[in-house]
Order: sequence, then structure tokens, then C-alpha cells
Amino acid sequence: MKFDAILFDCDGVLVDSEPLTNQVLRDMLDESGWSMTLAECMSYFVGKTVREERAEIEARTGQPLTQDWLNSFYQRRNQALIAGLEVIPGAKAAVQAAHDATQGRIACASGADRFKVEMQLSKVDLLGFFEGRVFSGHEMPRSKPAPDVYLAAAEHLNVPGHQCLVIEDTSVGITAGVAAGATVWAYSPRPEGDAALLLAGASQVFRRMADVPVLLAAG
Repeated sequence: MKFDAILFDCDGVLVDSEPLTNQVLRDMLDESGWSMTLAECMSYFVGKTVREERAEIEARTGQPLTQDWLNSFYQRRNQALIAGLEVIPGAKAAVQAAHDATQGRIACASGADRFKVEMQLSKVDLLGFFEGRVFSGHEMPRSKPAPDVYLAAAEHLNVPGHQCLVIEDTSVGITAGVAAGATVWAYSPRPEGDAALLLAGASQVFRRMADVPVLLAAG
């Protein structure tokens, strides 16, 4: 199948940000009274936003989740990303192939805040591909797993949802892409999570972002 537009998630698909972000989150939650390992933090929070988990955080820490706390988290998170962020191997080739296959009708549709998304894309030299076509769940009525951010990206590109390909790495994001009517491919470096990704509605799972050009060429 040929796609008229290709929409990429950002964290975990284009940039290897999840371990860095979740290490900061784990540390700050530990300081507030909710102790867990990095693996446990990632298992719980990857694909979600901190704001949306306010009730759980407040219940676990016994403290209100204030805007000051969130601002401190964003500041510490951004410092960690600026210092250590790396591109997902093969992501640049995948984005170039998607750009070529759709005559430039690509977008980045993330659940994260715009500053984080654009800062990350800039750091790994991908922002040029997505200039003017970055969409943040923070700016939508609802974030993932609702389809709003993908619907907004598709509308901007003037392509119906069912003619779009979404590339995601979490069940939450896949649910959003499917709800937008798109075909969703799941990037999963390790096979342990494949069942959940397929159950969420991914049409296929692939192991390396470098596989995307081959998959697109195969139609």
C-alpha cells in the first residue's frame, strides 16, 4: 500500500529520549516519596504525560503536583536531554525515505510539549524535515491515546486519516493512530512487547528504524 502522508511519533521513534526523561522523573518522584526503579518508571510512564498522571502521583507521594514541581521537572528534563540525547539509529534514513515517498508530506505528532519536541529534533538534525509540521498533544483538546494530534497533522497535510501511515512505539500511540483511521507500524527493538503493540492495532512490527525505507519500497 502506498501512503499519501507519513506521521512520526517523536520520543522512542526518532530520538532515544525515554531513558533520560524517565531517569529525571524517577529521581524527582523518589525525592517526593514514590520510589521505583528506572525500569518500573518507564513501564508506567512511557507513552503518557506527567500531567495526565496527576492523581496517581499525588496518591503515591501524598503531595500535590504543583506547577512549580512540573516546571522543575521540565527544566531538569531539558538539561538532561540537551546533554545526552541521541538519535534513534536509522531514524534519519527513515525520515528521508518517508519524505521522498510522499513528496514531503510528513509530520511529527507527539504527545510531548512543543518546546521539547522541537528542541530534540533540532539537536539530532531532523527539525529541517518537519519545520512547520510539528504537532504537540499539549496543544490539542485531548492527548494520546485520543487521535487529536494525528488528526490535526493529517488535516494540515490535507490527507485523510485512512491514507496516512503512523509510526509509533507505544500502545498508547498506536491506539491514537488507529483511532485517526491510519495504518500504524510499530517500532519495537525487542520482541517482548510485540503482543501488546499488535493488540493495540499495529498492522506490523519492525525491529530497526533502518527497515523503514525497505518497507516503504515494498509498498
